[in-house]
Amino acid sequence: MASDIVIAQTTIDDEERAKSLARGAVENRLAACAHIDQAFTAVYRWKNAIETAREWRISYKTTTVRLPELQAWVSKEHSYEVPEWITLPVTGGSEAYLAWVVEESTPQSAG
Repeated sequence: MASDIVIAQTTIDDEERAKSLARGAVENRLAACAHIDQAFTAVYRWKNAIETAREWRISYKTTTVRLPELQAWVSKEHSYEVPEWITLPVTGGSEAYLAWVVEESTPQSAG
C-alpha cells in the first residue's frame, strides 16, 4: 500500500494563502491531510536575479490516483507564475495510517 501514497509539496509567500491551499485540498478530498511548515527564508534565482522571500511549505499526503487532480487544483489556485511542485514517494509506514490516507483521499459517492 505504501507505493500508492505520495507526499506532494508546494511553497507560497503568504501564510493565509498557505492555509487556504491546505484546507481546500482536504475539503475537496484531494489529500487526506496537509501540513504547513513554519515560515522559512527561500533564496532562489528568478528572471536573472537572486531573490530572497519568506515562504511556507505545504506538504500534502495523498494517493497516486488523486495526485493529478491535486496538482491541477493547486496550479489553478496558486498565485505564483511557476509554483514549486515536487512529489516524494512513500516507501513505508503504518498500514493503519496509509489506509487512512487512501480512505480520506477517495471521493465520496453522492447519495
